[in-house]
Parts: sequence; C-alpha cells; structure tokens
Amino acid sequence: MKLTSSLPKLLAALAAGFALTSLPLLANDADAGAAKSGSDVTVTGEVLDMACYLGHGASGPDHAACAQKCISSGLPVGLKGTDGKTYLLIGEHKPVNDEFAPYGGKTVTVHGKFVARDGINLIENVEMVKS
Repeated sequence: MKLTSSLPKLLAALAAGFALTSLPLLANDADAGAAKSGSDVTVTGEVLDMACYLGHGASGPDHAACAQKCISSGLPVGLKGTDGKTYLLIGEHKPVNDEFAPYGGKTVTVHGKFVARDGINLIENVEMVKS
C-alpha cells in the first residue's frame, strides 16, 4: 500500500474524529443559548420551589399551593423558563422568597444577570417585570 493513496483516507478519518470529539463542545455552546454568562436577561416561566421540582418533578397549577408554601418556608426559588432552561433565582446577595412565594406555580417574567457554572443556571439580582 502506498502512503500517497492512503493519505486522503487518513486525513478524512482524522477530520471525522475531530468533528466527533468536538460535538460535546458544540452542544455546550448550544445549551448556553443566546445569553452569555454575565449578561442581562429577561425570561418568562413558571415560578418553582426547587426542592419539589428537583426532588420529584412537581410543577404546574396542581402544585401551586405547595410551591407557595415551600417558597414561603425558605426553600430555594426557581424559574422553569419557556426557553427550556430552569434557573435558580436570587436577589442581590439575598433570597427573593417573600417576593416570589405568592407566584409559586404561576407564570411571570423576570429580569436579572444570567450566570451559569457547572451546569447550573442562575439569575441573580432578579426583579419581577411588572406588565
């Protein structure tokens, strides 16, 4: 076998291997969506109590009363965005439970600074957008 005849096959195999190993990197960029960490975002979605949502997938109108109770008791507040992401919500280095508890299980729009690390999405300095 001549080296020159196998060189195109070798280059094609290397290119295919590089493309396949790059897929996870491209997928992570796609998951980040349009928002880059540190940017201001406005997101619409359902207010969640993260304990019930992560623990057993509880959300929606049937879970609203429980979400409101759990958020009122101090459990972490989240937002299940219409963009397909779930976000942890915090104020400016303080909880936002009192403001968001009445909206557990309901759809709201929020604005704040998007931060993502280790697969966790956060909106900090969050404010509810009043319509």
